[in-house]
This record gives sequence, C-alpha cells and structure tokens, in this order.
Amino acid sequence: MPLSEAEELEKNDAPREDDAENVLSVKGITVGFGSKIILQNLDLDVKRGEVLGFVGGSGTGKSVLMRAILGLTPKRAGSISVFGHDLSSASEKQRKTIERRWGVLFQQGALFSALSVKQNIQVPMREHLKLSPRLMDELATLKLELVGLPQDAADKLPSELSGGMVKRASLARALALDPDLVFLDEPTSGLDPIGAAAFDSLIAKLSSTLGLTVYMVTHDLDSLHSICDRIAVLGQKRVLAIGTLDDMMKNDDPWIKSYFRGERAMRRA
Repeated sequence: MPLSEAEELEKNDAPREDDAENVLSVKGITVGFGSKIILQNLDLDVKRGEVLGFVGGSGTGKSVLMRAILGLTPKRAGSISVFGHDLSSASEKQRKTIERRWGVLFQQGALFSALSVKQNIQVPMREHLKLSPRLMDELATLKLELVGLPQDAADKLPSELSGGMVKRASLARALALDPDLVFLDEPTSGLDPIGAAAFDSLIAKLSSTLGLTVYMVTHDLDSLHSICDRIAVLGQKRVLAIGTLDDMMKNDDPWIKSYFRGERAMRRA
C-alpha cells in the first residue's frame, strides 16, 4: 500500500549518513535587500541536541539569517536543509510537516495582543492539529507549567504580563507542538540580570530534558558562558568562526577578540 506524502516524509526523516549530526544545514546562503547584500555565501551547521549561540555586531544580519531559515525573508542563493530535507524542494505539505517540528521565540515575543496567553499558546495547535477545545486547554496548561508560569496567567492578555512573563509565554507557544528544534531571537533582551539568568536556566533545563536543539541569536555574554555548547560568530556577511567558548577565547580575529576578551568581557570574569 503506497505511503502518503506525510508518511513518506516521516520515513525519510531517519538520519542519513551525511546529516545524522546536523539538524540544520545552511550552505552558500546569500540574502540582500535591493542593492545591499547582508549575507553572502554563508555556511552554517547546527548539530543535533546542541545549544548554539549565534552572535555578531549590530546590523550584521543575525536575525536576517534566522528569518531566511524560517522562510520569512527570501534568499538569493544557497540551500537550507532542516532534518535532512532541502526546504527549497519541499512541497507545501512537506514544508508544513517540517515546520511542525520547530518552534520560534521572536525578540519581542510577538504575542497576539488581542488573545489571552492560553489562546496564544493554542495558535500553532489550531493551525497544525485537529484537537478538541478541552484537549487544547489541557495542553496549554501543561506548556504553562513547563515554562514556569502560574496557571492564572492563562487568561491574561500580553499587556498584563511583565517582560519576563511575556518571554516565558512566548516560549510556551514555541513549545506548543513539542518541537525538536527551537529558534530563539535575543531571548534575554530587556530582562534584568536575575530574570535573564533564570531564563537561561530554563532554556538549559528544557534542552536537556526534552532533547531540544536550540539555535539562539544573542548578544548576552552570560548566556554564551552558561548554556551554549558552541558559538557561531557572524561578520563580513559570513560566519567568521564557530566553536566552543574556549575556541572563541583563543581566536585572534579583531572583532572576536574584542567581544570575548575585551574590557566588558574581562569585567564579567
């Protein structure tokens, strides 16, 4: 009996010899706006189960790359493979199946202001699944618990939440479909040091307990030190270096040296 398209995709999701280590593989990506080229011939691999911190100077294109991977910003050249599947050649149904396996936390949370926290968490469920309202309510409750939000937050609007609670509610929505890969865009931006440390701990715990692969755009040195397995540095329209924190500390590129061994970094130590 022939397999459906979704079943065929799931069957082909078994790790292949050449991509078993990589959940995400970006090859030769070029992205631009008008005559301005932001990223050019950029390569990046994200390994299964790791927390990758993605850093770079302001305006270098960190969020642009993330949006290109998600299909929100068009690329001019190159390929993007997720779970071993080239997104450019995937059909609409295949693309939806792949998207069900990732979650996204945007920098400002991007919660729908007119929806309650519970309703925001349920948005991906309504888009991708056919569930009863009762089951969606139960799942939303579980996601709130997972990110450490009190149950009375469920019926609040985003405007009634603190900055830290907005981040956690956004993370709960990113986890709504039990993804394998999570994209985080500046997750600790705007949080005080205590709140940022608590959010870092939450990400580390979720990554470990749920087996998540985490792609995290950040400028937070504390996050890089405390939870990232590897760090990729963006500059000159490409990835300048990728490796562990120790690798970054030994790198003699002027920007990398200034970022990781400069005065502010030394004060942190």
